[in-house]
Amino acid sequence: MARFERILVLDFETYFDSKTFTLKKLTTEQYIRSPDFKVHGVCVKDYLSSAAPAWYSAANADDFFNSVDWQTTAVLAHNAQFDVSILSWYYYYKPAFIFDSLSMARALFGTEQGNSLAALATRFNLPEKGKALMSVDGVRDLSPEQEKELAEYCAHDTWLCEQIFIKLQEDFPPKELRLIDLTLKMYTDPVLELDPELLTTAVKEEEQRRTSLLSRLAVEEKDLASNPKFAEILRGLGVEPPMKNKRPTVKTPNPVGKTLALAKNDAGFQALLNSENEDVAALCEARLMVKSTLERTRAQRFIDISSRGPLPVPLNYYGAHTGRWSASRGSGINLQNLKRGSALRRAIMAPAGYTLVVCDLSQIEPRVLSYLADDIQMLEIFRSGEDAYAAFGAQMFGVPNLTKETHPELRQSAKSALLGAGYGLGWASFAAQLLTGFLGAPPIRYDGEFAKQVGVDKDDFDEFVGWKKNLERMAEIPHTCSKRELLMHSLCSKKIIDKYRDASSQVVSFWELCNGLIKRSLHEGKEHTHKCLTFKKESIQLPSGLHLRYPNLSSEEGPDGKKQWVYGPNKIKLYGGKLTENIVQAVARCIMTDGMLRIQKRYPCVLTVHDEVVALVPEEEAPEAELWVLRQMTIDPAYMPGIPLNAETGAARRYGDAK
Repeated sequence: MARFERILVLDFETYFDSKTFTLKKLTTEQYIRSPDFKVHGVCVKDYLSSAAPAWYSAANADDFFNSVDWQTTAVLAHNAQFDVSILSWYYYYKPAFIFDSLSMARALFGTEQGNSLAALATRFNLPEKGKALMSVDGVRDLSPEQEKELAEYCAHDTWLCEQIFIKLQEDFPPKELRLIDLTLKMYTDPVLELDPELLTTAVKEEEQRRTSLLSRLAVEEKDLASNPKFAEILRGLGVEPPMKNKRPTVKTPNPVGKTLALAKNDAGFQALLNSENEDVAALCEARLMVKSTLERTRAQRFIDISSRGPLPVPLNYYGAHTGRWSASRGSGINLQNLKRGSALRRAIMAPAGYTLVVCDLSQIEPRVLSYLADDIQMLEIFRSGEDAYAAFGAQMFGVPNLTKETHPELRQSAKSALLGAGYGLGWASFAAQLLTGFLGAPPIRYDGEFAKQVGVDKDDFDEFVGWKKNLERMAEIPHTCSKRELLMHSLCSKKIIDKYRDASSQVVSFWELCNGLIKRSLHEGKEHTHKCLTFKKESIQLPSGLHLRYPNLSSEEGPDGKKQWVYGPNKIKLYGGKLTENIVQAVARCIMTDGMLRIQKRYPCVLTVHDEVVALVPEEEAPEAELWVLRQMTIDPAYMPGIPLNAETGAARRYGDAK
């Protein structure tokens, strides 16, 4: 994994004030880089040594750290993002490798379970975690008695961390430990820079644009933020505000009536935002700018971080059920949802003399699904290297030589189906998502002309309206269409889903296989192997050696009176399509991380977003490095030989310019 000869288990104790200076009020980056930050001391223990953890106070901790050969020393901590950041940012020592028992527990036991040191101590029947911290709340200068108590508390935590790690590492794949180290070093050893001038300009331009809009429309910000007042402003422009069915809650599981559909993702609001009436569109745009302060807030946070140093990338290893990363909770910024072309994305830069090489796996989920389902036709399309969406559209709609230029709407529909319908998506959900913008695409409402293209005929109409359930589902779709327009949109959406399923019979069969394995394997425990997956009692072993877990899987009666499978403390619903989605995303994550680890051997990976990895390379090596990175990301994994992988790359100093 790495060349190290020693593992130090360590745990820092630092000054905090629960009223003003605490990680509940500040991000880890703000807290450690603050001028108010202070180390009380640190406990250190050589891993597996019989010696007790040693306490080093603030006065002598640096002398100890200076005596360590950090090029051959690894560090183990629980929530290592915090402790190693102190070691790196405050003391300027960087360990050769980072172990983190919190990250390991998240992968082994799931993100829904408690993985704190206290919870894991209970899980493994270890002595409970101490409670001495309350006695030093708000105390900057400890008395000898307080320091002695804190040292004993810290020593016990350090011992607990070691014991928990001993338990965790028994079943933990070594390459996943390398991914934890890679993830934590993105944060603890940051290299990405921020452009404060670009960020400041972006904030000012947005403020000016918002002010201009409000002035032109003669309204105040508070009016746009209020749903009732905004509805009245719309009525003043001759527009009836859109409505939607009330959502069920714990207190009112069967609500009656409608409510304003003015949230940014509501189909009705999206329709107004894209209205041909410029005033209506501008009004909705202004509301978004007032209601959604995310970009303004995040830009300011980026500016603040830039004044303190490089950008630590806040990611949770195994932050999602399928193993994908998530933004660290409480980090104040989320690098997983930066808009393409945004100032925030362009403001992230490589240091001088370096370039960012960005590589994004292309259609990785449909490729994995096709492989697992033995969809030979789709695999051949991917293998050919041609436009996969157009080629699939030609097959799906029976239109030879379909291209993006000749049939743009059919190609977009085939793309939406390929990316979304592969997990058993129903026509009503598909129709609703299209109205708001499917997977980030612009909103689409199918009309009569498009209905002719996809082959909707009188038989389709009669069959659709002849089944009461279809009309009930259609009525539940949030919209601003007339009844006729919604019916046409729904007919087209159903036709597309039906055509997808006809063209992808192997995928449908895979859903059915997964649905059957929920009962036979995940519930009853009959082991079943399918390609690189092993289905077991309440889990599926992945190529990485880790498992997709479905604890406490049971059958219960659903709202419609039918039996359904649920798992976990929150009773999450599980069915064939959903299990397929989990499996595909988990296997795609295995493929991507294999590529990342290959890249990491030569160039440091400094950021990852979904199926994308960003590597830092010397400027003069960029052209050759871009090709090399592409090769590493598209090597066939041994557990899926012959899968046709592809990726897109770009290189630039600014992240937003690279891709």
